[in-house]
Amino acid sequence: MEEQMTEKQSVLTDRDIRKSLNRLYIGAEMSNSYERLQALVFCVSMIPVLKKLYPEKEEFIEALKRHLVFYNTDTIPGGLILGITIGMEEEKSKGKEVAPEAITGLKTGLMGPIAAIGDTIIWAAYMPILIALFLPFAKEGNPIGGLLPLIIYPVTTYILMRYLTLTGYRLGRESIVRILKDGAMQSVIFFANVVGLMMMGALTASYVDISTPLKITASGSKFVFQEFLDSILPGLIPLSVVFAIYFYMSKKGPNFNRIMGVIVIVSVLGAILGIL
Repeated sequence: MEEQMTEKQSVLTDRDIRKSLNRLYIGAEMSNSYERLQALVFCVSMIPVLKKLYPEKEEFIEALKRHLVFYNTDTIPGGLILGITIGMEEEKSKGKEVAPEAITGLKTGLMGPIAAIGDTIIWAAYMPILIALFLPFAKEGNPIGGLLPLIIYPVTTYILMRYLTLTGYRLGRESIVRILKDGAMQSVIFFANVVGLMMMGALTASYVDISTPLKITASGSKFVFQEFLDSILPGLIPLSVVFAIYFYMSKKGPNFNRIMGVIVIVSVLGAILGIL
């Protein structure tokens, strides 16, 4: 009996956890369904671990069912949830008092906060900064501008997700919940929001190019609208357009086809009328 317990306590290795991580990283957006979103890929990701933890067929099937419930969060920081879940499943397999509902409840409870962190830091800050760094190369026709972001992004996010998964596994449930509630995490999210907004402003000023050729001649003198607007605030028209699109999306949602259609129509009419 003691032999079995010792053996069971050392079943999982870092290699097993990396197998689960690799499956989730690669397939996170490939199996989404309207009913359960990322549940299927999360379940598939847990299979290498569950097979080792639950050699009995009935226990293995029950574990699979646990991870087929609704699941959806940001993939990269979601490594924390994966790591904690693996840790809880391991404790349960050892005979500890870990209820199946506790595992499901933990995943459900962490999905929202983790998604907020990922959307703020990965999508709103890191990705715009990375793209902005290489846009000048792409604008000049240098292939580095298109190739390097496609290499740097997956490498860096994979390293981060691997670290978070192993950290989540080692720290356990209580430590992660405490970290998420810590005021320092809110400061990180706020800082990432500010950086993301700064980058969006810089991108707007650099790459959204809208001007008006409209001029009025009166009493032998010309009044150039663009010069007047630039004297008030350089880039006022591009900034106004970006804010208008943002306001529309905040009220009506991200209807990109409609937004693109309106941009095309306004651009064509503006060019015909000599306004834009």
